[in-house]
Parts: sequence; structure tokens; C-alpha cells
Amino acid sequence: MTGFPLAITGTGMVTGVGLNAPASCAAIRCTIDNFQETRFMDSGGEWIMGSEVPLEQPWRGKTKLIKMAAAAIRECLEENKLIVPAKTPLLLCLSEHDRVGRVIDDDNQFFLDLQDELQLEFHEKSRVIARGHVAVAVALKHARRLIQELGVKHVLVAATDSLLVGPTLMHYQEHERLLTSQNSNGFVPGEAGAALVIERVSSECETQLICVGLGFSIEQASIYSEEPLKADGLTAAIKESLSDAGVDENVLDFKVADVSGELYHFKETSLAFSRIDRTHRTEFDIWHPADCVGEIGSAIGIVIIAMIKTACENDYGKGNTILCHLGNDDGKRSSMIMTWFNGGS
Repeated sequence: MTGFPLAITGTGMVTGVGLNAPASCAAIRCTIDNFQETRFMDSGGEWIMGSEVPLEQPWRGKTKLIKMAAAAIRECLEENKLIVPAKTPLLLCLSEHDRVGRVIDDDNQFFLDLQDELQLEFHEKSRVIARGHVAVAVALKHARRLIQELGVKHVLVAATDSLLVGPTLMHYQEHERLLTSQNSNGFVPGEAGAALVIERVSSECETQLICVGLGFSIEQASIYSEEPLKADGLTAAIKESLSDAGVDENVLDFKVADVSGELYHFKETSLAFSRIDRTHRTEFDIWHPADCVGEIGSAIGIVIIAMIKTACENDYGKGNTILCHLGNDDGKRSSMIMTWFNGGS
């Protein structure tokens, strides 16, 4: 292992299928979705299906994003009373600034509003990471430095996002990205808030989910490009994460990806893995929680990690070494290698 490993010790989630991490993960395991008609109509005159988070009041826009993030962060804080917010950096993952229909116009003010909602102040090294799907991997890279070099004990990584916004839906519909009555090659839009607690790996814990490798790259043949897709970017990101972890591809047991219904992304993940795979396998599962929670933007990376942690804790994962990968519309790609350490087995 060449990279500094990180332990994921806590999770929080609010999704369209559950208002906390255990409920959301249980629903995802049972492949339960909550896709319902939204208040938006497609070009064929049919209601667009979506995965909406049912909070206690019908909040919209920035207020709902804050409420979802706050709920996920509170869940993490309630699980671990040793976390001191003033000594804990919060790395807040948001959608890309160029997302059409983005409702947050000032990231710094949004962060301050989130602190007001929680009635807490976090460590001065807190920051906003507006990188969409790949934001959680970028956040883990920052968390490494905060824990390894600055000696921070805990780092909170949180995300909140919603694609159930009129201009956003219209943009994706115009580009034939949404699943509608007129298009079967598309995704179901959703929304979610999610959070993780990150710590230094402890030799005293019998079981831990550990992030051992991170990788990043750029795909030139992005989904809006007319170049032929060879998955060069994702392949490079996976190779970098394996190198960072100091392992070969033969240790991988299954993968979890942010694919959400579009053929482009299924083709990309298949191509990328075929280019690194040199091991005879009888099976290699791919999990994609967007089947249950919909396309949830920057929150998907945390949902993936939380789902893996729950699966490993409850012994229904497909193995102890997991490949996770994420991708943005603009071509940014990231890969993470997760290992479930079980000292008792």
C-alpha cells in the first residue's frame, strides 16, 4: 500500500427509500425503489418519474438541500459522541457549478446556512467541494492530508444534491438523458443527503471498512463527445487506484458504480474492467444503487460507500476488496479501492 489508508467509521443517509442509513441500505439490498410521478411533465405529456425524499414539510430548493445534509450529518454525530465539531473539518460535496438549474448561487453562504441549521461550527479547515459525482473521492484525498499531516482525529464528508429541479430536468430531457415516455435510454432523477465519518485506521478495531486506494483521470470521450468511447479515462483512474493501494486487479471481488440507467456508462464500466482484468473469474458482480435511489448527483459516492459498509457488516457483500468508480458528465473520473478488514475471520 502506497497511499495513506482511511477508515470509514460512520454513515448517515436520507434518500427516496429511507430517512437514515440503515433504512436506505435495507431498501437498496431488497432492490426497493420509490419512483413516483413528479410535478414535472415530459415532452410527451407524461409525468416524469423521480425519487423524492419525503421530509416532514414540502421544502424545495436550497432549504431542502440544507435539511437533507443536516439530517445525514446529525445521524453521524448521534452515532459517535466522540466527534467534536469544532475540531472536525466538514468537507461538503455539492454539484458542479456549471450544472444547469443549480439552485446554490453562493457555496460559502450555503455552508454557513448549513452550520446555522445544525447550530454547530466546524473546524476552520472545512471546505466545499463542488465536483459532482467525483467529489467524494476528492474529499477523501483531502481527508488523507488532514488526518495524516495535520493530525485531525475525525473528518466529516457530506453531500447533498437534487436533480428534481425544473431547468435541470428540461436540460437532461433536451439531451435525451432522462428516462421518459419518449426515451428508454435514460436515468430516473432523484435527490439525497449523505455523510461519512473518516478516521485514521485503528489496530484496535476488529472490523473496519478501509479506503486503501484513490485514482483520478479524465475521459476525453465524455457522454457529450462524439469521439468513440474506449474508456481510457476510467481505465487510467482504476489503474491509479490499484497502484495507490499497492495491489493487483486479481484481489478485486466485485464493483459498485454510479451508473444510473444510460447505456454509455454501462458500456464504459464494462470496457474499462475488460482492459485491466487478467484473472479468470466465474463471476464479478456490479452493484449500482441508482436503481433504487435514482440519479442523485454528488451524493452518489457517499451512498455507494455507505452501502458497502453495511453489506460488509452484515456479511452479504461479494468479498472483501471492492472497486468503486464515479464519473462526471464533463469527463472527470475517479476510482476507489475499499477493503473490509475482519480481524476475526
